[in-house]
Order: sequence, then C-alpha cells, then structure tokens
Amino acid sequence: MVSDTLPENVPDTMSAMLLTGHGDIDKLVYRQDVPTPKPAKGEVLVKVTATAKNNTDRKAREGLYPTQDKGDVTSFQIGGSPTLTFPRIQGADVAGRVVAVGEGVDAERIGQRGLLDFNLYADERPDINLTPDYYGHGADGGFAEYIAVPSNQFHTVGNPELADAELAAMGMCSYQTALHMLNAANVKAGERVLVTGASGGVGTALIQLCRIMGAIPYALSKQDKAQALLELGAEAVLDRSNMQDFTDKVRAVTGDQPIDAVMDLAGGEMTNHFIDTMIFDMKRRTTYPRLSIAGASAGNVSEIMWTRIYLYQVQIFGVSHGTREEAKQLVEWIRSGQLKPVLHAAFKLSDLHEAETYFVNRSSNFLGKIVIVPDSQWQEHGVPYALETTG
Repeated sequence: MVSDTLPENVPDTMSAMLLTGHGDIDKLVYRQDVPTPKPAKGEVLVKVTATAKNNTDRKAREGLYPTQDKGDVTSFQIGGSPTLTFPRIQGADVAGRVVAVGEGVDAERIGQRGLLDFNLYADERPDINLTPDYYGHGADGGFAEYIAVPSNQFHTVGNPELADAELAAMGMCSYQTALHMLNAANVKAGERVLVTGASGGVGTALIQLCRIMGAIPYALSKQDKAQALLELGAEAVLDRSNMQDFTDKVRAVTGDQPIDAVMDLAGGEMTNHFIDTMIFDMKRRTTYPRLSIAGASAGNVSEIMWTRIYLYQVQIFGVSHGTREEAKQLVEWIRSGQLKPVLHAAFKLSDLHEAETYFVNRSSNFLGKIVIVPDSQWQEHGVPYALETTG
C-alpha cells in the first residue's frame, strides 16, 4: 500500500528529466510538473542531492542492448520481457536524504543520508542475482528531485568527509559491477589483473578494489590519463591507442609473468589480445586463465577461436550488476574510507543534454564520474564540482 499523503515539506510535484522513447538526447525532456512519488510499504522517500551518470543510461536510451540480432534496437530485458517503458526517469546511482517513510519503516530514518543499491532484485537472495534490472530502467531513477526506494536498499553513509556528489560517484552501478567481475573470476591477493577501460567508472572502481583485495591492477587506457591512474593504484598503465605487440608490452611491465585475470570492458577485436596476455607461457601459471566481461565499448562482437579457449582452459565470466552481499560489502568499504570517490564534474539536472554530450565526447582529461544534481540542490551540492562551462 502506498501512502496517500506526503509530508508538508515535500511538494506534490517535482522537476525530473523524462526519457520519452528510444533515440537521441532530444528524447530527454525536462519537466517541472511530474508527480512526486509516495513511499509504499517498506520504502523510503529520498530527496535526491546527486545521481551519477553511467554508460548504461545512454545505451538504454539508444536501445543498444541486443542479445541475438546484433542489429536490433532493444531494451535490457534479462527477465524475459522489456521493463523499460516510457516515460521513464533514468539515473541509477542515487545519493540523498530520507524525507518520508512508508508503512513499516522506522521514522528514525528520516534525515539520514545514504546511497542506493541500484538493483531491482527478483527475490531476497543475498548471493545471486539472475535476472538483474535496475532503477532508471525498470523503475524510475534519480534524475529527479525525489525517488521512492526500498528502505533496505538505501544504505546510510554518514561520513562527513564525503560530499553528496562524491558519494554518488561511488554508486553501485560501477562499483558493484566491478566487485562482481573480480568475485566471479575468483581473484585473489597477489594476482595480476589487467583492467581495460580503466579511466571509466567501472575501471577506476576495479583499480581500487584490486588494491583493497591485495591484487595487482594493470590499467589499459590512453596515456594522458596514466599519471592519474597510477596515483589511483594502477601498477602500470598500458597505451590502448597502440595495441601492436601488446603481449610484449605486458610482459615488460609484469616481469615476464602472465596476467592471471582480465577484467574486460572493451570487447571487439581487443579480446584476443587480452587472452594472449594470459596464455603466452602456461607453465608459469598456477591458476586457470580467467576473463570477466562486463562491457563492449570497443565492439559487441569478438571473433575468437574456440581452440584457444578450451585448449588453454580459459574461463569466461559474463557479469551484469551484482548481489545484495556485494552491495553491503561496498558500503562497508565506503564507510571505512577504503574506497575513494573519483569525481570528474557535476552538471545541473536541467543541463542533462549537455552532460550527455560531454559524456560521449569525453575530453582527454576525463577521468571518473559525472554526477547530475537537481537544480534546487545545485548551489549546495553541485557548484563546488561544476565545470567552468556549466556556470
């Protein structure tokens, strides 16, 4: 049952960016008369202060989630049927403060700041998530002033040293995906891990998580980001713009040791190069080669000889989202200060078109996350992190 009324300090309508259909950024329409959601039983109503942008926002908008016909324009529909309906409010990685509670939720939660576990879970299992969906796709997300979400998925993070925009930058969409990639491949302390797409949200999360787990991350990125990635924790940074003799370059930085596991966010023609870094000398290995895949930024189709997979016993893991257990682990690391935000810039919600364009046409100094801040929260939570062009 949904509450019939909202607290006096919460308006009946709110500003939100509505995705009105598949297509370009013109399908994103800014409205200031959207009904404010009301918290149902077991839910909290959150006043949004910042929501991180993810590549999945663009891909869902453009319909770039085909699973059979590579030419299809389709929605993410792992549960068997499409859950993206229009209009939809996108935005998965939400930070904000609880302003109202639904039936069965302790009123003491009001006022607490937190971070959303972005998943729409099919059940209560803590250790598996077989039909993943997420806020901003199968339900309205955080590109708005308010959002209603399950109380047990809005995790309190009180750390005063973290600004709300920084907290959103550590959202679950990137960090939980990264942790699930490492867990799926059973990465252990001391192992060498190649991280592709290292300058993006999942890539920077992988570098940090490797260090927390005791693994050694080697980053693949453009060289103008090398220093920042080294400071973040990368052991070495390999140049993605020059893949010629790539295995030799890897051997040079690993002391002629094979990569133990690859965290692949690129796909396409690069995947074969990544496999090469793990199998060039099987006698030096102590575990099976492992390839975790959670992205296809360099191409959705890779041609790989199956003999290379089964003769070298390469284990392949497809990763989408993560589990309740992994979400809780990440929140513990955030609270303890072991995870650090990698925040690039903030944009106003009403300037989401500009943010989308900037996100796609990343400049050479782009590293980490972009966050979207409601216009009503801009002075407090957005201005300190604004690009000069956003005012």
